[in-house]
Amino acid sequence: MANTVLTIDARGEACPIPVVRTLKALAALAGPGAVETLVDNEIAVQNLTRMGEGKGCSVTSERLGEKEWRVTVTTSVALGVSEAEAESATCEVPGEPGAPGASTAPRRVVVAITSECMGTGDDVLGRKLMGSFVYSLTQLDELPVTVLLYNGGAHLSCEGSAALDDLRGLAASGVEVLTCGTCLDHYGIADTLAVGEVTNMYVIAQRLTGASLVVRP
Repeated sequence: MANTVLTIDARGEACPIPVVRTLKALAALAGPGAVETLVDNEIAVQNLTRMGEGKGCSVTSERLGEKEWRVTVTTSVALGVSEAEAESATCEVPGEPGAPGASTAPRRVVVAITSECMGTGDDVLGRKLMGSFVYSLTQLDELPVTVLLYNGGAHLSCEGSAALDDLRGLAASGVEVLTCGTCLDHYGIADTLAVGEVTNMYVIAQRLTGASLVVRP
């Protein structure tokens, strides 16, 4: 019997709906098969590729037109996972595992940065404070698991940002640095992303709800 191929038309659908619909379709496959998802932007292609590879699947993408791509996620086994199980799998702590014999799991500290400025009052001062905050993160004994950058915070991970070197240092130390793709597109800076990965609101929601502590400077 031929492998099942499911097709999803997610053109015109905002992040994270294409990822969610594809994830549900993969979970519904009863055996080896593939999910073909049509999307209309490159950010969705990147998000789908990351999700598929994270599930151990083979992922290919093909540009069909000026604003049309087909992303094919192929699995050789029945994934058979529920949404709850899928969410748990994508929320594993990146980087080093817990020490052998540890009696408690490490804290999951997530830093959510929503602006180039820290605090309100004076934007010049606010940018200086934010730069100092990101640098200070690199000096902590306990690094955060994830740094989320969305809305105005998306500028910090792009070329020209004063915080770029410190964010690169965090990423090199195993910290997950994720920038909202919708935000990058909104500000027209998607081509200037210089550290970390593009993400979507589904993953942002996972990281925030799965955190032991969320820090919002």
